[in-house]
Amino acid sequence: MKGLRLSFAITLAVICVACSPAPDSPVAPIRLVDLFKPDTISGTAPAEKELPRTEWRFDGPPPGTSGAPIPFAATRGVEAGPGIRDLAVRDGRLVGHSTTSVPILRVGRATDHDSRDQFHAVEITLQVSAGANLTISARGAAPFDLAGAEKQIQSPLGNVTTPIVAGPAMQTYTVTSPVPLSMARARQIVIRPTDAAGATFTIESIRIISRREHLAGMASGVGWQGLGEIYRESLVGRAPEVMSFDVTLPDDAWLDVAVGTVDDTPATFRIAAAPSGSEREERVLLEHTVTTPYRWERRAIDLAELAGRRVTLSLALTGQPGTPALWGAPVIRTRQGRAGDDRPQGVILIQADTLRPDHLGLYGHSRDTAPFLGRMAAEGAVFKQAYAQAGWTKVSTPSILTSLYPSTHGVSKLNDRLPAAATTIAEVYRQAGYATLSLSSVMFTGQYTNLHQGFEELHEAASVADLAGPYSSKTAREYVDRTADWIDAHRDEPFFVYLHVFDPHSPYEPRRPYDTVWANPATRDEHIRQRELLRKTVADPFMASRGMATREEMLAADIDPAAYLAHDKAWYDSSIRGLDAELARLFERLRGAGLDERTAVVFLSDHGEEFQEHGRMWHGQSVYGEMIRVPLVARWPGRVPAGVVVEEPVQLIDVMPTLLDLSSLPHPDGMQGQSLAPFFRTGPVQRAGLGDPAPTGWRSRPAIIEKQPLDQPESPSSDEAYAIVEGGWKLVHNQVRAPDRPEFELFDVVRDPLDQVNVADKHPDVVQRLARMLSGWHATAVAARLKPDSESSGTMTPEELQRLRSLGYVR
Repeated sequence: MKGLRLSFAITLAVICVACSPAPDSPVAPIRLVDLFKPDTISGTAPAEKELPRTEWRFDGPPPGTSGAPIPFAATRGVEAGPGIRDLAVRDGRLVGHSTTSVPILRVGRATDHDSRDQFHAVEITLQVSAGANLTISARGAAPFDLAGAEKQIQSPLGNVTTPIVAGPAMQTYTVTSPVPLSMARARQIVIRPTDAAGATFTIESIRIISRREHLAGMASGVGWQGLGEIYRESLVGRAPEVMSFDVTLPDDAWLDVAVGTVDDTPATFRIAAAPSGSEREERVLLEHTVTTPYRWERRAIDLAELAGRRVTLSLALTGQPGTPALWGAPVIRTRQGRAGDDRPQGVILIQADTLRPDHLGLYGHSRDTAPFLGRMAAEGAVFKQAYAQAGWTKVSTPSILTSLYPSTHGVSKLNDRLPAAATTIAEVYRQAGYATLSLSSVMFTGQYTNLHQGFEELHEAASVADLAGPYSSKTAREYVDRTADWIDAHRDEPFFVYLHVFDPHSPYEPRRPYDTVWANPATRDEHIRQRELLRKTVADPFMASRGMATREEMLAADIDPAAYLAHDKAWYDSSIRGLDAELARLFERLRGAGLDERTAVVFLSDHGEEFQEHGRMWHGQSVYGEMIRVPLVARWPGRVPAGVVVEEPVQLIDVMPTLLDLSSLPHPDGMQGQSLAPFFRTGPVQRAGLGDPAPTGWRSRPAIIEKQPLDQPESPSSDEAYAIVEGGWKLVHNQVRAPDRPEFELFDVVRDPLDQVNVADKHPDVVQRLARMLSGWHATAVAARLKPDSESSGTMTPEELQRLRSLGYVR
């Protein structure tokens, strides 16, 4: 898409797979977003009426004293927290001193915004004498301990940090929210004005900018816009502007579009077509009035009567002058756009978060947790040794969607974003004319990580704050409904869906009727009591908030670890059973649409979960078996033979090239996985030769897993480890580790899949051999690392850069 591609030649094996040229493609869709140019717009929209600003200034009189008292009136509503002294208003500015490296200020807005509006950014005009970074954190209306904010604002989760320029000059910084956040969750703003102790700071103004205010000030054109929790590639216009596009309509064409506003004033969306270069009267195709803002209203407009004609398609909004109009993912599609018989009509990639394979019957679990998935595996292929590239969602998912190792794609920490130079699987399908949809159950798989690249439409959980409550992780039921409805609307064209469901993730307790399938309801209250006790006693605040403890912490709290874990595992298994029922329902809808045998489906998990196999709970803290062995199942009747069982180690980076091969689509440069398609051919698996530069068969090579450190010193998250699986062995290299952990650990992956017995001392030759291979891989992967956007943007034209920024791919 962007022309910024990197080649990768791994030292362990040649991993790129040659793919045959794609057969004749179906009629390509016409995306109006791609056709937009500044001269597309005619007419001049007046500026929208000025919206009330939420701003703190210090150059006017103090707030009035009538009515309710205004807190901290002397400092215009700004409260000094820890690390601040001498906060005062002088000469029309707020001044103060930092006594620590974590000085804290808080402001709270008294007036409320429309709760449906979104928080866009904080704009602060500031001068500091020393320091390197400014940090902003948005919070809801609930009271919180300001003293505790000192520790919380140092966490990368939920906070945004931007570099500052220390010196005598006043600077304006705009800190944009990295995740969708409603204005109701931005009632208070916590500010760390500098990260230096002993600094002076001067603040001229602080302003909260809502998304509606942002829209009112931005130029009409391409944008990535959301209403509710649904985001689309969009055209943003204003009444009474008209956007016009000259297009030649294919046979059996229709316009797929969603419309919406952010204004309570009624607005009428009008779409018309007129023969290009003709004086003939235009034909009105749609007049649709929207009276409910902040929601998309999808419309399918039949264009068949205009087939084969060159027309000017116009999009206009009638309403209060200046009112923003959102045209969501306007695409001219054709009902003759089905893929050929040698390619799937649809492709669905299902990612079940936090799912261990040993808790599935098809991988040997004693409980029948996933009967439908077992049937799906019997109708296709199951991979018994599939390895994730990382042990948590933030890092693992980019590897799945780009076929790149973490050391290459560059996402390793909470606030990292996938560089726009990466090519996602969705971008390849979009370029090939497929309709593309993503459903993201957590911010790590959506915009926060820049994983919306290539999707026309994204449904995503609003923020990490949504992950609260007993059933917050059970997303499959709702997302299967949305997926099935979307597929019904796109059943006559090629489509690609990324469906991320969260059900196995904690909190484990499932919805009814699954809550009592294996868990004893009589012990529920006691289990919850013990979890609340652990929340008060566990040392790590993150683990404490989830009631997850080490074995030692449980014993110290007089809790039986075996009984506690048994209850959690029963809930975990029951959540999988609930997920399985929703998967069965999705396939039921596919059969009803006649797509069951025309859709290629891959089911996998991004990582597993630890239940104290190595002393802890949760995930992301290691590269051990319970964390990085994952289920992997592929089904496409006719192309993936039924009953295939693959014992060979494979990796999740192999999924993208596999699906592209099944769809006869080209591979982007630099992919580090290889296609699993050789396992789907009849007869013995074709093996690639060592010297084959373009292998068409399977090349056995090691699986690689990474655990890069997070910015949380003195916790398991700060460890750094890499693992290699090859020849029945697994070597773990603990590069940054606790004092009691050895540098190298060696495990027999067949006899010891959960890495319980370290046999490194018995096989020093194996350790040395695998250590050399791992070191060679690491050097090559790091050398291929994608450039961050700050470096690669210099090679793009201004138009390319503006487009990527408008879609949120570059910030």
